[in-house]
Amino acid sequence: MDVLGYEIPAYIIEIAAAMLVAFLIIALILYLYMSWATMVIARKTNTPGPKLAFVPVANVYLMAKMADLSGWYTTSLLLAFIPFIGGFITLATFAYIWWRIAKKLGRPGYWGILMLIPVVNLFILGNMAWGKIKQNESSYLSE
Repeated sequence: MDVLGYEIPAYIIEIAAAMLVAFLIIALILYLYMSWATMVIARKTNTPGPKLAFVPVANVYLMAKMADLSGWYTTSLLLAFIPFIGGFITLATFAYIWWRIAKKLGRPGYWGILMLIPVVNLFILGNMAWGKIKQNESSYLSE
């Protein structure tokens, strides 16, 4: 293949294609894991519509409902389009939503902030989904 006057060997293209396929498979597996765990948390918190966890954007609505917040928190996704600070505001909103979900499940609230850290969030999400609810520590379950 000729790109900008340089000949690219076929094996380079094959390696790049294989890497792309591997990346897509890993991304799909991670998305399914996170969606499944979110669905389990929604069932645990008796939130209606737990299968929304598998639908992009609707899963943010579901998370807001799990945290006993208004569905309008879903619009925080639009804040990401504000230059410079929008992404930070969106991340802060997600941390707040997960903070409330963690507290509702009897976990420390700072787990919501830890949900922003890649790889760590997989373990925290799994613990919230398949760990036991600590009712004596939860202020939400006693109300």
